[in-house]
Amino acid sequence: MEKIHVGLCGLGTVGTGVVKILQDHKEHIKHKLGCEIEITKVLVNNMEKKRDVVIKRDWLTSDPAELVDDEAIDVIIEVMGGIEDTNKLLERALENKKHIVTANKDLMAVHGQKLLRLAKKNNCDILYDASVAGGIPILRSLSDGLASDHIQKIMGIVNGTTNYMMTKMADEGLAYEEVLKEAQDLGFAEADPTADVDGLDAARKMTLLANLAFKMELHLEDVDVSGIRNITQEDISFADSLGYTIKLIGIASMNHGKAEVTVEPTLLPKDHPLALVKNEFNAVYVYGEAVGETMFYGPGAGSLPTATAVVSDLMEVVKNIRLGISGSAHIDPQFDRQLKEDKEKYSRHFIRLDVDDQAGAFQEITNIFSEHEVSFAKILQLPGDQEKTAEIVMVTHKISREQLLMSMAKLEGLGVVKRLISHYRVDGEE
Repeated sequence: MEKIHVGLCGLGTVGTGVVKILQDHKEHIKHKLGCEIEITKVLVNNMEKKRDVVIKRDWLTSDPAELVDDEAIDVIIEVMGGIEDTNKLLERALENKKHIVTANKDLMAVHGQKLLRLAKKNNCDILYDASVAGGIPILRSLSDGLASDHIQKIMGIVNGTTNYMMTKMADEGLAYEEVLKEAQDLGFAEADPTADVDGLDAARKMTLLANLAFKMELHLEDVDVSGIRNITQEDISFADSLGYTIKLIGIASMNHGKAEVTVEPTLLPKDHPLALVKNEFNAVYVYGEAVGETMFYGPGAGSLPTATAVVSDLMEVVKNIRLGISGSAHIDPQFDRQLKEDKEKYSRHFIRLDVDDQAGAFQEITNIFSEHEVSFAKILQLPGDQEKTAEIVMVTHKISREQLLMSMAKLEGLGVVKRLISHYRVDGEE
C-alpha cells in the first residue's frame, strides 16, 4: 500500500493543526511509515470560510457521506466535536470498514465502549489518545507502556481552563468572576463555561482514564463531580496557611476490585508535583503497583499539541493496516463494573465552619466528630466576620465518606453551628 487516504471531519483549531503537521512533516511521516498519507476530503460547515492553512478547494465538502461512504478513504479523523450526530457518523464509518482517529472525549466518554466493540467487529481501529490531556500521551502510556502493571490510582489536572483560573486566584489574589472573564477573553474558557468550571469536562476525561487503567467499563454517571464556582480567596488563604494548594483534581482509584472516580476541588501539599502545575498546563500522576509513582506533564490543549496526538494515532492506525493487525488492539474489560460504597471511600478532608463564639461550642462540635470516630490532623480557630462568631478550620485524618456525611448531617442540626462555609478533599500525602 503506497498511499493512505484520509477523510478529516472538522477544520477548526485542531483540524487545522492536523493539516499543518501532515503537510510540514510529510517526508518524516513517509519515512517512518513507508507510505504516504494524503487528505482526500475535509468535512466543514462553511465552504467559503477563510482558513489558516493552505488547502485544496476540491477537498472541502459539507456532505458527511462524501467521507464515510467513499470506498477510497481508509481512515476518518474526527475533530469536529459533538456527541449524538457524531456518534451516528462514526458508526456508519466503522460499518463501512473505515478506521477512526478522534479527539472527542465527550463522545468517547458516552459511547466509547460501544464504538470500540463495533470497531473490533469490523476489524477496524479506533484510537483516541488526543481526547485526554491534548499533547500528553497518557492513554497510550496506560494501554501500552504501563500495560503490565496494576494501576492503583490516577490523580490528574485534566482541564486547562480551571487550572489557569485556580493559578490566577492563588498567585494574584483575584476573585472567581475576574479570572473567569480573563480566561474567556484569552479563549481558554467558552462563553458558557459550565463544562469546565463545573467539572464535567474533567469527569469525561477521568472516565476514559479509569476505564483503561482499571480494565473496567465505568460510566460517566459513576463519577462524583463538583466544580470550582464556590472557591473563595478565604478558602485559598486558609489552605495556604495550612501548607496546601487548591486544584481541581480528577481522582480514580481501585481497591479490592472496586473503583471510585471523582472530580473535585482538592487540597494538595504545596510540594506535591501536581500542586506545582501552573496555568493551562495538564498533568496526570499515576500510582502503579510495580512502577511506583510516575507523572505525565504538558500542554493539555491547543492546535498543534492536540494535533500531534491525533497524527500519532493516525500513524499507529497506518502501521496496523500495513501489518494486517487492524482491529486487534481492543480488549474487552477484564473486570465487572463494581463501585465502592461510601463506607469504602477513604480520604482526608478540609472543613470550614462558622460557629457561635461561646463557651462549650467547640466541645459540642468535637463531640459529634468523636461520635463518628473522626479525628483531626490540623485545627485553626479564628474570629469570625460578625461579633460573637468564630471560624473553625479543620483537616481530618483519613476517614470514610460515610463518616463524613453522617458528621455533616449532625452538624447541620447543631445550634452553635451557623453554617458550613466550605468543604474540600485533601489528597497527595500518601
